[in-house]
Amino acid sequence: MYIHRVAEKIIHTLLDGPKVIIVLGARQVGKTTLIEHILRKKNSLILNFDIEVDKSRVSAASSLPPLEGMLALGNPSILVIDEAQRLPEAGKTVKGWYDARVPAKIILLGSSSLNLLDQAAESLTGRNEKVYLPPLTFEEVIRSRTWHSPRFTSEILKKNFSNQIQSILLQLIVYGSYPETILTSNKERYLINLASDYLLKDILQSSLVKSPELVKKLLMLVAYQAGSEVSINELASNLQISRQTVERYLELLERTFVIFRLPAFSKNQRKEIVKSTKIFFWDNGVRNALLKEFSLSPYRGDIGSLWENWVIAEFAKRNLLEDQRHNLYFWRTRDGSEVNLVIKTGTALMLI
Repeated sequence: MYIHRVAEKIIHTLLDGPKVIIVLGARQVGKTTLIEHILRKKNSLILNFDIEVDKSRVSAASSLPPLEGMLALGNPSILVIDEAQRLPEAGKTVKGWYDARVPAKIILLGSSSLNLLDQAAESLTGRNEKVYLPPLTFEEVIRSRTWHSPRFTSEILKKNFSNQIQSILLQLIVYGSYPETILTSNKERYLINLASDYLLKDILQSSLVKSPELVKKLLMLVAYQAGSEVSINELASNLQISRQTVERYLELLERTFVIFRLPAFSKNQRKEIVKSTKIFFWDNGVRNALLKEFSLSPYRGDIGSLWENWVIAEFAKRNLLEDQRHNLYFWRTRDGSEVNLVIKTGTALMLI
């Protein structure tokens, strides 16, 4: 079953433009499935840099003049390179093809921005359009369902519909909204596998990480504090590492789309908390898998923080799809007044 994505329309529009398309998102979020669906009736070639043969094909083609290189790849109308961060020099190769005006439209897919943004996008400055693909939004999940009796003719139907929505919400709050989570019957097993080394593959293989176990322990601590103000000094003390190391690891977790940070908003620095940061997970299922806590009880002890994480992540996902045109914050005064989410667009503020 294919679940239609909001990003489809964005990518269809960009296909008509001249620039290289870079699609970024966490592993298993559906990037490859989305592109395969969009290109299913087009003359396209999809290569995956997790496969050595595909990587070798591109390396061999890059040693040839651009037009000959495209010919060696079969002259596709659209060339897709999946897991593009696996070959750091891919950006320079694609830049050469782009500047030579090869006829192929080029799309890069990356499960991490670690190398792809730092190297490929740097080489492609002014030549690329980025699309960020988050886990499924609530809208995408709801649209994927088959609904009956849209006109409510009785209070019983209204109640049944309300119960369905509540059940879906509780499932999303606990299991999250990765596409495979929505489709599989064994959600817990899938999520535990995802939240282990697989989701962190790019971080754990990075030369920037000296101790993979520390990253996992940090992520566990963050999972317990999701949606709360987090003290970097406290995290560093608990893990017995430097503050700088904690900051670096948190940045890596952000850039691999596991977590995101919400800074404090302030117009009066004397009265408001301005240096605090809240940390949220892009997907509740990943957070719960780390803690191996999948209770569907609406009375579980952390239901409030799970609900807050889910709601704010929905706004953050929509912001990604809208090319991050909003700035997101939380607001709190020193005497305890608080707004969970502040959305700033230009000079306009929306408080939630």
